[in-house]
Amino acid sequence: MKNYLLIFSALCFSISISYGQQEKLLTHFIFDKMSINPGATGMGMPAQVCGTMIYRNQWDKFNGAPNSVLANAEANLSQYFPSAAGISFYHDAIGFARQNNVTLNYAYHYPMSTGTLGIGVGLGLVSYGMSPTWVTPDNNPNDGSLPPAVSEATFDANFGVYYLSMDGWYAGLSSTHLPAMELTQLNFNTARHYYAMGGYRYEQAFDVDQLDLEANVLLRTDLVKFSGDLNIRALWDDTFYGGLTFRPNDAVGIMAGMNWNSFTFGYSYDITINRVSSISAGSHELLFKYCYPLPPLPVTKSRNPRYL
Repeated sequence: MKNYLLIFSALCFSISISYGQQEKLLTHFIFDKMSINPGATGMGMPAQVCGTMIYRNQWDKFNGAPNSVLANAEANLSQYFPSAAGISFYHDAIGFARQNNVTLNYAYHYPMSTGTLGIGVGLGLVSYGMSPTWVTPDNNPNDGSLPPAVSEATFDANFGVYYLSMDGWYAGLSSTHLPAMELTQLNFNTARHYYAMGGYRYEQAFDVDQLDLEANVLLRTDLVKFSGDLNIRALWDDTFYGGLTFRPNDAVGIMAGMNWNSFTFGYSYDITINRVSSISAGSHELLFKYCYPLPPLPVTKSRNPRYL
């Protein structure tokens, strides 16, 4: 187990990372693989539909700081054919700026002797808008010289491959905003992003039947800046979990949660370690997930005695 943790730590620190706000930063990124890697849609889950919602209040008490809401729904359709489908919605508010992403995912699950390979594509829309609230010296918000609110939407596409091994590890590569379209009214470019992820789950850690340990790493770049997350979780009897997430030059996150029947609840608190720490009260994140089994295929019975 120590060797795997050292490998993931080395991955996270082997590149020179300069932190910058990318598309989105989630401490619970392990519950949101499908929105950044379509190939991960429906992987590692039985034939069911799962809905996930994550709310993040970043840099609490910081005026104009990011507030984000993510909602995903995915279904493993393997009992019908080896594939999965999903839909993802993401809303982000930073200062006067508002961004919305809607993506439909499809992934084909290719069974292999040692695991399953997911190849996925996501198609959708991305919109970006600015709605500033101006404060003028004469307190006249109707000043004609002030730029008005403006918004624009464009086509978007993602692609990813994801491999889930029978031995408890996974790895994935993906890219988002492949068209890299420019929103001309806003002079805003939806820059292409690249992601690498990996993880390993060690069952019955320290020879304790109910205890599992899990390590996950996520690296992201737009080829200008890099950032990465390293997460280590402990899971007790697949019911309770607790862990730490380290994001270099940004934050250390503490997370805890529980699984109850088909529900998962989680909370995390990020301790800011960059220059914003003097005016930020940290970041809060709430997770809610619910899964529902898909109905089995109906059994067709012939009533013709010839076929009995």
